[in-house]
Amino acid sequence: MGEPLYFITDLVHVYRGQAVLRIDRLDIPAGSIVGVIGPNGSGKSTFLKLVGFVEKPTAGEIAYNGKPAAPFALEVRHKVSLMPQESFLMKRTVSNNVAYGLKIRKDLDRLELRIQTALSWVGLDAAEFAKRPSYALSGGEAQRVALAARLILKPEVLLLDEPTASIDALSAQLIKDAALKARSEWGTTLIIASHDWQWLYGVCDRVVHLVRGRLMGSGRENIIFGPWEPGPNGLWGKVLADGQRILVQKPPEALSAAVIDHAAIVPAERPIPNRDHQVSLSGVITRLALEKASGDIIGSVLVANLPFTTTLAESEVRENGLYPGRRVQLLYDITSVRWF
Repeated sequence: MGEPLYFITDLVHVYRGQAVLRIDRLDIPAGSIVGVIGPNGSGKSTFLKLVGFVEKPTAGEIAYNGKPAAPFALEVRHKVSLMPQESFLMKRTVSNNVAYGLKIRKDLDRLELRIQTALSWVGLDAAEFAKRPSYALSGGEAQRVALAARLILKPEVLLLDEPTASIDALSAQLIKDAALKARSEWGTTLIIASHDWQWLYGVCDRVVHLVRGRLMGSGRENIIFGPWEPGPNGLWGKVLADGQRILVQKPPEALSAAVIDHAAIVPAERPIPNRDHQVSLSGVITRLALEKASGDIIGSVLVANLPFTTTLAESEVRENGLYPGRRVQLLYDITSVRWF
């Protein structure tokens, strides 16, 4: 892993009088793959715009290669490329869309060959697609063209905002493969905001959780939002769609968010009664994914309509016969719940 490419300190970004992003400190090594997960409205897109030097933070500093950098500054203008969730292609041919950035730079050497190569990286045949107008593309094809327009620039940093959302499975896989190829071929640093946590845990060197504009730990945290209501034995709770109840100690406020760092999975055919400080919830395993960085298995368990994330050793999965679709018990300690 390389030296820090980004070094972020005391960053605050305010929108319409409200702080939407606060990051005390974050460094991102050169050549790394960093995943950003979090609920809608958590600040993921804002974060990408700031590290993409499209916007300037209200306060704080973003250093790039050891030097403070401002939006569109020369030292970052041709090095960092952001692909937003919407493709925003121009009303031109595919070829002109892909070549647009190079033409602005007046870098026209072997242009046609570079267009063909960029399109091939995303699984599009130049002979079929180069002269096609952008309006004649499917959603997945348009997203692939948008990525090709960034890959042709060979960026030092590629920022992807929900790159596979709302597109077909083939396009999603081709986009994933092309992004990883940029990292392996050129050492491109990838920062990816996505709901596809199974992919992120499988490819990222680090995953961070962004909640209400703040970074939290490893991305494995379970964030449960209020409102909370008084429950039995002095505890507070939240009733789920199937009647199960999440129990917590009294929150600072009724709308506070509870943070459950770790929950254990216990395979069981019948409910386990709640014990002192321990809550048992019944759910179904929806996903199991190998985390590249640690070698752990990251599991997702759906309890009613609420997904929980948990960490398992490979031996636990094997010995307990865990698999997607298996009904399990999810256990957590009330005293370990933190508030956000």
